[in-house]
Amino acid sequence: MNAPAYVGRFAPTPSGYLHFGSLVAALASYLDARAVGGRWLLRMEDLDPPREMPGAQDAILHALESYGFEWDGELVRQSERHDRYAEVIDRLIERGLAYACTCSRKQLEGHGGVYPGTCRDAGHDRHDAAIRLRVPDREYAFVDRVQGEFHQHLGRDVGDFVIRRRDGLYAYQLAVVLDDGWQGVTDVVRGADLLDSTPRQLYLQEVLGLPHPRYLHVPLIIQPDGHKLGKSYRSPPLAADQASPLLLRALRALGQQPPADLEGSLPGAVLAWGIAHWDATRIPRSRTLAEAQLR
Repeated sequence: MNAPAYVGRFAPTPSGYLHFGSLVAALASYLDARAVGGRWLLRMEDLDPPREMPGAQDAILHALESYGFEWDGELVRQSERHDRYAEVIDRLIERGLAYACTCSRKQLEGHGGVYPGTCRDAGHDRHDAAIRLRVPDREYAFVDRVQGEFHQHLGRDVGDFVIRRRDGLYAYQLAVVLDDGWQGVTDVVRGADLLDSTPRQLYLQEVLGLPHPRYLHVPLIIQPDGHKLGKSYRSPPLAADQASPLLLRALRALGQQPPADLEGSLPGAVLAWGIAHWDATRIPRSRTLAEAQLR
């Protein structure tokens, strides 16, 4: 049986502008798809309206276009998929795989981020409650294409996790699994800050009868204080007139070796070189890279 054709995706959150760390992740996912003639989809992960920055979605699209990225098909927004998420949660509750939780953050302090199972058998009503997925008392492992083998015991290290928040907003863990499955994504290329989330997503895929994609987690670009680049730390948005220099810098961050004669080229030429010479085995096997070292 033939393996499915490569389908990759880039899925930004519109809580701020794209920055250099976003560019590294976008470039890795784009080149990994295009280098094998695969499709590259764009999905806006707009699950959390209170955190969304006005105008961020348009700014993200404009930045991607000005940097030469071309995506396949229509842009998908998770905010338009709520009905599907609700249906799946109903089904999980009916199967006894999910339940309502009324625990407050204060009640969960002191448990090291691992849910202690307080509401597991309480039978709470779903109104004004979060919904948690029951996890098995077992370890999940997978081999990441860059980071190597990764293990996590869901029962001991995570506990039952939230798939719908108490305020009614759907959790990333649920939405990403459903949408990757719906869109036929075969390869997930994203930042290493999401490595720890992968075993939860593997379990959800198993429960929902969805295939497991291959995973590639690229190093997260961090500031000197150890914080990742992002809106919270005033990371500068991608400047349209710096597209080619920043694409070249992102290629070098991913371990690729663009020649000096690409300096001054248009973004399309830089991307074309990246596609023709992409070698994922060159990506640094590290969870983080300091931005200051990537000049």
